[in-house]
Amino acid sequence: MSQNPTAQGEPDIAGLASAFADPRRARVLMALVDGRALPAGRLAEEAGVSASTISNHLTVLLNHDLVAVEQQGRHRYYRLATSEVEGVLEALARLAPRTPITSLRAHTRAHAIRAARTCYRHLAGQAGVELFQRFIRASWVTGGDGLHRPDLVGERLSSSGKGDQYRLSLAGAESLAAWGIEPRLLSTTRPLRYCIDWTEQAHHLAGPLGTAVTHRLFELGWIVRNKVPRSVGVTDEGEAGLASLAPPA
Repeated sequence: MSQNPTAQGEPDIAGLASAFADPRRARVLMALVDGRALPAGRLAEEAGVSASTISNHLTVLLNHDLVAVEQQGRHRYYRLATSEVEGVLEALARLAPRTPITSLRAHTRAHAIRAARTCYRHLAGQAGVELFQRFIRASWVTGGDGLHRPDLVGERLSSSGKGDQYRLSLAGAESLAAWGIEPRLLSTTRPLRYCIDWTEQAHHLAGPLGTAVTHRLFELGWIVRNKVPRSVGVTDEGEAGLASLAPPA
């Protein structure tokens, strides 16, 4: 019986997993998880390796189709190859234990991540949780109080929320449309997606609406990216804007 040269066997999960297994490559991937394209030098800094060493790690990630590269002038910029890679990182982050903080650098990074960060394209940390609370207090979002309840099935920290209790109100849809969010994202009948914020142990807005709101915050200059990957800073204009956004009902 002749073999079909195009026939394929089982997925090589172990081979792909080896690309994630090195902690330096893991730091590279996590540095790219917010959607940015970064140069090799910046990724070497994040991974804690030399320029020559980062080249080897990037080659491994390219060969496994985990990152893509683009040329801009004399420089090459790397980004996650697909949204599926982002999903794998999100799943791994939910399962992985937290590492202890043992240095000033780690403490500084942890503080920045807790204050405000992007969580797979939507705003998280203290700023994200507070924004979601503003939406709830203003009755823009109904159906829940934004609090994490570990006794509920599926309510795990750093995971997508399993409930479908949250809805955008008509007032919320109208206000967000006036603020610049596309009307197609402002359904008052579909459940809103949310995440259980692992640093604040509360809910923050996720899904397409969470991404659109975060994009708008960047667009207005209310938040800006920091040097620490995924972390963002709230600008002075943002502090004033967020304070006036979604006043209590």
